[in-house]
Amino acid sequence: MMDRPTAREDLSSCGCGSSAAGRTHGAQPPGSQPRAPGEAQPWRCWRAATHESLYGPGGFYLRPEGPAGHFRTSVHASSLFASAVARLLCRVDEALGRPEGLGFVDMAAGRGELVSGVLAALPSGVAKRTRAYAVELADRPVGLDDRVEWVAAAPEGITGLLFANEWLDNVPVEVVEVDAAGAARLVLVREDGSELLGEPVGGEDARWLDRWWPLDPQEGLRAEIGLPRDRAWAAAVAGVARGLAVAVDYAHLAGARPPFGTLTGFREGRETRPVPDGSCDITAHVALDACALPGARLLTQRDALRALGVSGGRPPLSLAADDPAAYVRALTGAGEAAELIAPGGLGDFGWLVQPVGVPDPFDVPDPLDVPDPRDVPDPRGDCG
Repeated sequence: MMDRPTAREDLSSCGCGSSAAGRTHGAQPPGSQPRAPGEAQPWRCWRAATHESLYGPGGFYLRPEGPAGHFRTSVHASSLFASAVARLLCRVDEALGRPEGLGFVDMAAGRGELVSGVLAALPSGVAKRTRAYAVELADRPVGLDDRVEWVAAAPEGITGLLFANEWLDNVPVEVVEVDAAGAARLVLVREDGSELLGEPVGGEDARWLDRWWPLDPQEGLRAEIGLPRDRAWAAAVAGVARGLAVAVDYAHLAGARPPFGTLTGFREGRETRPVPDGSCDITAHVALDACALPGARLLTQRDALRALGVSGGRPPLSLAADDPAAYVRALTGAGEAAELIAPGGLGDFGWLVQPVGVPDPFDVPDPLDVPDPRDVPDPRGDCG
């Protein structure tokens, strides 16, 4: 049995201890919480430290301002994104034969911006049949549409669409670094961001690295172990009885992993050093190819949104003479669409598309290559 995935996946014991070897780096950042004289900060693995910093008491994601107060996703960039997701839900609805109850699950819903936008964009007949869930650990926002069910864990057995926009990047992961002897070791961290190399990576984490992110024995190379994300996604997909599950995130693929990892922080709209003291978001790119289950496809956001009618094309100049107000609106929409599909920006995000008992709703000729998980050993083992 798989645990039900939460908005920000719960942390099981990471198994890291305080024993450590190797070098330290980092200094006390401005704004970090002081400790009593002589009180030592504990060394923890990055996975445990991130979980506490983001989702523990007073954690970053439980603050009133929500994620939108610190960074901007596709949802915040334009209402065109929610409209495109609504069109995708309509495609899923048609593939399902227009069931009496159509589910829409917004994973890591923030303050409900996406689910609200989707409901507003749906045709009235579809909206009446839609049961919408916002999966989030923070409190329900005041004034949210009454049709939205605010839950801490994803519902089970839904028939419809589960959509996870920038969820998996905030599922905490271990960080590893190659030491001077060429061995990959867990990176431990203190609340002030200081780091220390810990024990060598072993067991299922080592097997995941060997399969999905092999590291050369060169000192300083880094990786993030995506196994918790693989399991979180498998559990989310398992909650879909029939329909579609989609994960959207900034991603990398085997053969093109960043040599020094991607761990970073965000605060008040700016990228910053990741410090696990609750003051900033802590995130890392997602190995979406490792998350993929049999039958999945991986698209770029550019291709996915274009297939859903987001083009970025400019309106004809003749419209400016015939209807100036309509021209300005269309020009604004074209600019927003261009941002959503821009190469080198949001358009390069990955869309992991997982059909469950329905045909693939995307007619995209050249999806990104995803290895068939049936052809490789699965380091995830039992997700329970």
